[in-house]
Amino acid sequence: MDMLLFELKKNSSTPLYEQLYASIKQAIIEANIPIGAKLPSKRKLAQFLAISQTTVELAYGQLLAEGYVSTKPRVGFFVEDLESIPLIDKPTTAPLQTEAPPAWRYSFHPGKVDSEHFPFSSWRKYAKDIFDESSKELLSLGDPQGELALRTEMAHYLYQSRGITCDAAQIVIGSGTEQLLPIIMRLLGDDAQFAVENPGYSAIPRIHLQDVIPVSIDEDGLRVDELAQTNANVVYVTPSHQFPTGAVLSMKRRAKLLKWANEYDNRYIIEDDYDSEFRYIGKPIAALCGLDQNNKVIYMSTFTKSLMPSLRVAYVVLPPQLVQTYRRLFNYYSSTVPRFDQHILANFMRDGHFAKHLNRMRTIYRKKHDLLIEELQQYAPKIEVFGERAGMHLLIRLQHDETEQQLKQRALDAAIQIFTLSDYTSTKATSDSPTLLLGFGDLHETQIQKAVQALMDALHITKK
Repeated sequence: MDMLLFELKKNSSTPLYEQLYASIKQAIIEANIPIGAKLPSKRKLAQFLAISQTTVELAYGQLLAEGYVSTKPRVGFFVEDLESIPLIDKPTTAPLQTEAPPAWRYSFHPGKVDSEHFPFSSWRKYAKDIFDESSKELLSLGDPQGELALRTEMAHYLYQSRGITCDAAQIVIGSGTEQLLPIIMRLLGDDAQFAVENPGYSAIPRIHLQDVIPVSIDEDGLRVDELAQTNANVVYVTPSHQFPTGAVLSMKRRAKLLKWANEYDNRYIIEDDYDSEFRYIGKPIAALCGLDQNNKVIYMSTFTKSLMPSLRVAYVVLPPQLVQTYRRLFNYYSSTVPRFDQHILANFMRDGHFAKHLNRMRTIYRKKHDLLIEELQQYAPKIEVFGERAGMHLLIRLQHDETEQQLKQRALDAAIQIFTLSDYTSTKATSDSPTLLLGFGDLHETQIQKAVQALMDALHITKK
């Protein structure tokens, strides 16, 4: 074949061998060099292009490695049939478009937290201390259940704050509720029938659950009488602060729910205590797990609300009878939370910084909570506030002719992020009155008045 003529830019930041490789590859793809053609020898091509033989050798070597050419000893390099090459540089589909996140004027997202008051200096200190040669053993895989140091601190915290008596051996650490729930489901067996709150945490039905049984919520929490009429043997509940309605499961309902679980050996309660740290009205209610005398409650919680969503540390407290099952089924698992992060958090808790942070954030969130309610009450009776006793969001029920989705679109058009009650409802049935969720965790105190005013203007709701 004729000598290959390519323009190589010797002043380019791209190495010459890469330029040559790319040029030959493109010529092969475009069929400018036919299948089976013999490439010039390394010596001749180097002389022709006035480059080193090593440069040609590197280019040919890359083409050979990717399958564009083959070699015959003492003969040379030959162009391969492209049909035998699994991948070439010709795009077959249009490139995917990356959408930038919306630029919200105000966000009432219930999952966002206050980032301004995070104890960066303390956290930085513990991170600096742990990333040291003395911690080199943390580079290896640790206990599948999570680091013992962190599980021990968690057990102390649960006893002091939630009235739960458990051993560190019962705790399994994971990167989130979404990761731990499938594990729990496997522990409970394929024949488990799951019931969920309706409305409820929207991710639950999506996690390996096809035939979930929705159970209604009222002002006292889960309708246990309705649950008893189903064939469910496992129920997922948020008793301390029902998500999204904010209802607190009454003590009477708690007793009934525990009684329901005790009626059969295969019945269990999954308690998600996702934001029990923040309560504004009345005394804290003990966790359902703390009232359980028969090992029927699987307790779950996370540091998403108490510290930061990006930490990705959640945990589950397994009843003793399920611990051995876990170790048998998941002995090959590795913890999904980096060991360094676990030890930073453990030391942070051990030295009392976690408790200090919670106390500080309770004060801050309470102030935001009160300011938000104060602003919303100016629009009564057109709106009704409820679900405000705990947590980092509340709900407003509107006297409005438009649907929830229409109101949500109005807010969207005004660059305001809100969520509706129907966003978390398993069935199509919705309330006669449109209901919105307003999270206040990420709103600065100075923003609340303007945010409420902007939202009400967008929804065409005026003050009384």
